[in-house]
Amino acid sequence: MNGGNEGAARTGRSKRADARRNEGTLLDAAAAIFVTSGVEAPVRDIAARAGVGMGTIYRHFPTRADLIIAVYRHQVEACAEAGPALLESSASPHAALGRWIDLFVDFLVTKHGLAAVLQADNAGFETLHTYFLDRLVPVCTRLLDAAAAAGEIRSDVAAYDLMRGVGNLCIGAESDPRYDARRLVGFLVAGLRPPR
Repeated sequence: MNGGNEGAARTGRSKRADARRNEGTLLDAAAAIFVTSGVEAPVRDIAARAGVGMGTIYRHFPTRADLIIAVYRHQVEACAEAGPALLESSASPHAALGRWIDLFVDFLVTKHGLAAVLQADNAGFETLHTYFLDRLVPVCTRLLDAAAAAGEIRSDVAAYDLMRGVGNLCIGAESDPRYDARRLVGFLVAGLRPPR
């Protein structure tokens, strides 16, 4: 009898793991579509990229705002988790910082349109913004501290200031296809090097 309960528990755990993995795939697909087509992209495009039916998307995310918020949170978590992993795997802390900033730029480009979707719910938007800062400022701080300790960047750069600067450089990407936010942000990151 007990073995059957263990088997059911294992099946329940694997279903939950599968559901999380499927949701992650769906959110990654939505993020990719949002980058190329904006947050008003057709749900059928997201479903096709994720390899699921439209009903699956609506079952997980009944409204477009639900999907956009989920993508936003998913990408915040991906950026937060990437920082320590990049410090471990990159050739230097400066290289890790540069790669993390590239991910951050992709995230910022993806989140364009979020404010418009949530403008009727200012409290909801403020909650997301606070979540964003609480999760990502410490990660950026850790990357900056590691690069400064290695002598690769100046030591007087605050994470919030850098993230704000990157965010401001990403604004033009929404309205001008010739605008290369990543290139401009690359100049900003290069400018963090200490004076010689």
